[in-house]
Amino acid sequence: MKCLIVDDEHLARKGLEDFVLRTPFLEHVASLSSALEALTFLKSNAVDVVFLDIQMPDMTGVELIQALNRPPQVIFTTAHREFAVDGFNLDATDFLLKPFSYTRFLKAVDKTVLNGIKGSREDKTHIFIKSDGTIVKVQIDHITFVETAKDYVFVHTINERYLTLVSLRQLEQELPDSKFMRVHRSYLVGLQHVKKLEGNLLYVGSQKITISRTLRNEVYQRIVGNNLIGRSSEKDV
Repeated sequence: MKCLIVDDEHLARKGLEDFVLRTPFLEHVASLSSALEALTFLKSNAVDVVFLDIQMPDMTGVELIQALNRPPQVIFTTAHREFAVDGFNLDATDFLLKPFSYTRFLKAVDKTVLNGIKGSREDKTHIFIKSDGTIVKVQIDHITFVETAKDYVFVHTINERYLTLVSLRQLEQELPDSKFMRVHRSYLVGLQHVKKLEGNLLYVGSQKITISRTLRNEVYQRIVGNNLIGRSSEKDV
């Protein structure tokens, strides 16, 4: 993921540069000392995420984002906690309060990985997930189901299984509503991969998944009412 750093303090820029260089899946594109420089830069250069200070001379980080028609993902970095509301009102991915640790930095970066490049969920063909220290591109139509496992989530595809440190709720928000449905507090199912519906069980490939009692009627309506059983793909990533 291509990263731009914008901060008027040299030490803050250097600290972020070090964090980015320590992270294998991040690419440091440029470091700039003002929002005005960043505005010009972003008009001709595409980046995936901007680490952006808020309080800067001439133009604030908030004003920069407001001036962009299609801003990239933004992680605000500031020493002033009171600016957090402004940041989240602009749909910032995260807000890092200086000074912050590398662990906290990684937590913010993980959110950008999950969000991917901004766009409609329904138009997406794939998502990126972090699994075993690497970033994996997973085709959405190949995801059969997602299940929770304590603090982790297993993403099952037709031929693979990936363990990732995100919540089921986060993935539910990322995946298209038309293709996925929560059938239990621990399971999110790819509707096209449902083979059979029997009582309170869904057969997804060779797996049996329990349907929550509170969601049973809704599941029946989505699957039986829309004749979705039996449309599974046979290809994987």
